[in-house]
Amino acid sequence: MKKALILFTSILVLLLFGVQCTFLEKNLHVNFKEKAYILDLQGIQNRGFIRAAVDNNSTGYYIYRGRRMGYEYEMLRDLAKRLNVQLHLVLVADIDKAFDYLQDGQVDLIAMNLEKTKERSKNTLFSDPLGKMSTVMVGLGSSGKIKSWDDIGSDTVHVREGTVYKSQLCVIKDSLNLGFTLIPTPEHEETLIDQVAEGAIKWTIADQNIAQVNATYYEDLDISWKVQKEGSVSWVVRKNSPKLQASLNKWIKDKEKRFIPDLYAKYFLNSKNSYFRSNSPFSSLAGNQISVYDGIIKEGAEQLGWDWRLLASLVYKESRFDTVATSYAGARGLLQLMPVTLERFGVDNPNDPSQSLMGGVRYLKYLDKFWIERVPDISERLNFVLASYNIGHGHVEDAWRLALKYGENTQTWTEVSKFLELKSDPDYYRDPIVKSGFAKGHLAVNYVKDVMSVFESYKALVQP
Repeated sequence: MKKALILFTSILVLLLFGVQCTFLEKNLHVNFKEKAYILDLQGIQNRGFIRAAVDNNSTGYYIYRGRRMGYEYEMLRDLAKRLNVQLHLVLVADIDKAFDYLQDGQVDLIAMNLEKTKERSKNTLFSDPLGKMSTVMVGLGSSGKIKSWDDIGSDTVHVREGTVYKSQLCVIKDSLNLGFTLIPTPEHEETLIDQVAEGAIKWTIADQNIAQVNATYYEDLDISWKVQKEGSVSWVVRKNSPKLQASLNKWIKDKEKRFIPDLYAKYFLNSKNSYFRSNSPFSSLAGNQISVYDGIIKEGAEQLGWDWRLLASLVYKESRFDTVATSYAGARGLLQLMPVTLERFGVDNPNDPSQSLMGGVRYLKYLDKFWIERVPDISERLNFVLASYNIGHGHVEDAWRLALKYGENTQTWTEVSKFLELKSDPDYYRDPIVKSGFAKGHLAVNYVKDVMSVFESYKALVQP
């Protein structure tokens, strides 16, 4: 009862007065131990994908003109390629929650710029440093630039929960006996910077890189006062994933001379590009549009009964929203239809976005009708339709027949796709029940994965 009373009183103090650094840092410790989740590199590779926790911000991960972008995203994509696995991203705004996700297996890696601390290292392994970053105070220049900590006075400083900012400020506050109030909040640094720019709050703290990017479109931001000088930042894996850590460190060593510095320059040093990406209506950071063709894509998706973002994912995969795109095989238009298919589904001008898209929609409806009796479940059937769109329904039907012959479940893509991949093996494509012969079926299986991966990203970052 006494412990419960102390905890209740502590929370009340926090709500009423903000963070009183010394008391909370030294006396309030509540730990909940959970069963450890064990999965190292080999298990991840056997599973076929790695899950990474990332931030959705102007440098980490976002959608721009239908394309997935971001400093952490591009690094993770390259790492996944090195490990020969698919990349699954999990958006996590709360850093403490990201560590929880890591421990219970919802993610395998935290891909955020994290400073190594004794507390964080108890149950995790940090990678070798990916770079160095400093922490800065963010305020308005019109309010007067900070020349010393005394300029903060008794003001309130809002900081993102789970970051090292709180402990950094607590050390400074206690050592210099300063009077400012510290308020932790679940809101992201960029949201807090927005609030500073709008005058809703006076001060916040951010990594210098994030602050610099935001200062490109908030001219009055003052980010000159450093809270802490440059320190190393890393990514994090579970304590029981030493082989994953070793592979991550080897990748960092191989990429630290060119690839990582080039990406850093792309996202942090080119302020003009950062401004346009962050403020474009076709960016998930500022708008809710994927492309200029969202309107007709939504019409087509309604006819199909699809989420419009799924159809947009297919368009992105096929043409990158380029209406005059032409493949080496002669496929044309937004949905890259072959000449015979264009004619069959009534497309006279494949460069006309509406004609091209609606022709593709009619073809997709045809494929859906082809599979509907064999695969009644719509979520499963989508995979069959996408694979058929890529390689032709004859090859997918062959895989379906093979699955039936070998006693597998013909209504699940997981089982049928195995036989589609085997259509390059003569023991299978020469089977009398196979009508369409040899095919590089693994490419169609990967095609489905790619489209669905883009779809998952659009769902996470773009409103329906």
